Amino acid sequence: MNTPAHLPLPPSLYADTAVAPTPAPPLDADKNVSVAIIGGGFTGLSTALHLAEQGVSAIVLEAQQPGWGASGNNGGQVNPGLKHDPDQIEADFGADLGGRMIAFSYGTTNYTFDLIRRYQIPCEARQNGTLRAAYNEASAAGIENTARQCIRRGMPVRLLNREQMREMTGTDRYLCAMLDNRGGDLQPLSYARGLARAAIAAGAAVHGETPALSLSRDGAGWRIETPRGIVRAEKVLLATNGFTDDLWPGLRRTIVPVFSSIAATAPLSEEVARTIMPTRSVLYESGHITVYYRIDAHNRLLMGGRGPMRWISKPTDVAYLIRYAERLWPSIKGATWTHGWNSRLAITPDHYPHVHEPAENLLISLGCNGRGVALSTAMGGQLARRLIGGKNAAIDMPVTVIKPMPLHAFWPIGVTAAVVAGRVRDRLGI
Repeated sequence: MNTPAHLPLPPSLYADTAVAPTPAPPLDADKNVSVAIIGGGFTGLSTALHLAEQGVSAIVLEAQQPGWGASGNNGGQVNPGLKHDPDQIEADFGADLGGRMIAFSYGTTNYTFDLIRRYQIPCEARQNGTLRAAYNEASAAGIENTARQCIRRGMPVRLLNREQMREMTGTDRYLCAMLDNRGGDLQPLSYARGLARAAIAAGAAVHGETPALSLSRDGAGWRIETPRGIVRAEKVLLATNGFTDDLWPGLRRTIVPVFSSIAATAPLSEEVARTIMPTRSVLYESGHITVYYRIDAHNRLLMGGRGPMRWISKPTDVAYLIRYAERLWPSIKGATWTHGWNSRLAITPDHYPHVHEPAENLLISLGCNGRGVALSTAMGGQLARRLIGGKNAAIDMPVTVIKPMPLHAFWPIGVTAAVVAGRVRDRLGI
């Protein structure tokens, strides 16, 4: 499960087109800071930025480079909400905390786009809406129910029928969808690099190629050993998500690290691109196995979904996504598919984000369950508030105890079986 040091970026479209990285050299000396953050994805970088904005000394320790993991290799969709519907969230956590969770999670996209504008981060950000689409009766009923719950709470969403979806997507695949205009897309590796640049400019330190080798108590604070230096910190945030290891006992066994894969075309002709997602909303399907896609700012089609539970390097590794795209839009048959890649994200058993405080001045945040771009960005502000204010600082997510999953060692078999079963159920419409 441990990731070897100094790996190149996955062979993604993003790696070939992102803005240049801000230098994040390896830590080469001992440091004393107020907060040490382990993990240089969106959660860690956003938290460092929010801490630095308030004058708190923070350091990010990243085993590879900022954005190397799922943060810089995801579908680029900026989607609002949580996995569960609003009514379910309130049933699970009560009217007070549940209501705050709903308001927070559905506000994460505006929060993210506002932050991008405030720091002028060049990442091809567009707030053109998110479509949650249904192609069978079972998922259509679920989406209609979700839409009613959101509308009842005054959210700016609307339900689209089959004809409207045909106009929005260029395919007759979908029975209905919920459109949330607060969603959108961006170039995620450029965004991660922009967050790192903003955090450094605000006063945080960001170090790549600096894995945390051990974490131990140091008086009232913490001691983190890295290959070339010791970090002593008053407080620590663990934000390692799909690459969580055994740095903290039992934590690795609280999440399932799942690979999500993407295939991308060369830029499509204007004529073809106009027929696919003409409003440039992003879309994810409501099914047992999610497929998601978008047309990027350069007319490339990016198709994403569950793929092999191993690293991939070319589009033929996820040929099923290409076949599905051709089924949706026959006009793209013969298109050139230039990239295929994946990365590992964290799925939690209850599909909620997990925040833990297993020891004094130690905070953990992981498990965005496929909504990481907006959720982890906004969580940066929440986590910074908690790190500064301690347990008296309320946040809009539950703080729970660590619960390792039984039989966690069998997760690769379980995920593969779930993907196969999910695809069968989606085909059968159950």
